[in-house]
Amino acid sequence: MNPRRLFISSGLAAAASSLLPQQAFAADKLKIGFIYPGPIADSGWTYQHDLGRKMVEKEFGSKVETVFVEKVPESADAERVIRDLIATGCKMIFTTSFGFMDPTIKVAADFPNVMFEHCSGYKTAPNVGIYQTRFYEGAYLLGILAGHKTKTNVLGYVAPFPIPEVIRNLDAFVLGAKSVNPKVTAKVVWVNTWYDPVKEQEAALSLINNGADMLYQNTDSTAVVQLAESKGVYAFGQDSDMSRFGPRAHLSGNTLNWGVYYVHKVRQLLEGKWKSEDTKWGMKEGVVQVVKPNKEVPAAALGVFEKTKANILAGKFHPFTGPIKDTEGKIRVAAGKTITEDEIWQMKWYVDGIVGKQPT
Repeated sequence: MNPRRLFISSGLAAAASSLLPQQAFAADKLKIGFIYPGPIADSGWTYQHDLGRKMVEKEFGSKVETVFVEKVPESADAERVIRDLIATGCKMIFTTSFGFMDPTIKVAADFPNVMFEHCSGYKTAPNVGIYQTRFYEGAYLLGILAGHKTKTNVLGYVAPFPIPEVIRNLDAFVLGAKSVNPKVTAKVVWVNTWYDPVKEQEAALSLINNGADMLYQNTDSTAVVQLAESKGVYAFGQDSDMSRFGPRAHLSGNTLNWGVYYVHKVRQLLEGKWKSEDTKWGMKEGVVQVVKPNKEVPAAALGVFEKTKANILAGKFHPFTGPIKDTEGKIRVAAGKTITEDEIWQMKWYVDGIVGKQPT
């Protein structure tokens, strides 16, 4: 085994606790651990986080060593994995999914000299910082393309879990589509998993059978894009560039460069400047990056896409600018106003145009 990698091939917590690096690293190096909810080969969420880990190694060279654990269950089992990383000498740990929040907080209380960074959560501690992205900025832009390109006026969304992170991406996607095509509606299938190609494909097929000709996902595999390619509809990748899995179908994608943030926080620690922060970076900081639209996108749509993108980067436009109604007709954001930060990060309601009830 490569000593810089601690990984799980089975996805079971028991296996996680038994797989340890084969050799210790030099005491003067900062050892950094990453735990991932999915496999690094998912070409999605975990794949992008692992690219960020590699970016840290490239940036800091011999000053750091990194290890990772993949396929970690988002449950109490994660606590054992985190403790194992600390036992091998990790002084900084990135826990990269919402479900790792409570295990991270619990372990951090026992190890005040280890610095933790948790992705997508809301609980902090003196040695726990949190980070998430303005992913909704990219989702809004993809919605613009979907609204222009759809023939059925039905969008499909494959969703993992009904947490604010997922709902605000869905809402932004629909708002972007409706900004250019008020006739658009969106249907959602919840699969209750971040990564399951079979379930994701089944959900996407159900959406196609119910009229959707534009598919977006908040799940991690390439199954949705691949299905779209085979069925003659269009799709938008998530987390990483999935265009190679659907050269025609993949109109664009919403991707993340986690390395920008990871390098920033590791540098802070190496320089003795690390502190617990609540960080939310987006397109402006270079974390959220949208894949260049393919040749299937018409010129009119591309023009609106690029103009809106420029305005987001310049701080001249916010995707959640009113008037915005929810599915019951209630005004959630007044005309000319922008949604509050608290509302963005706690979003639990559907915007007008989304069909069906939210899961409880």
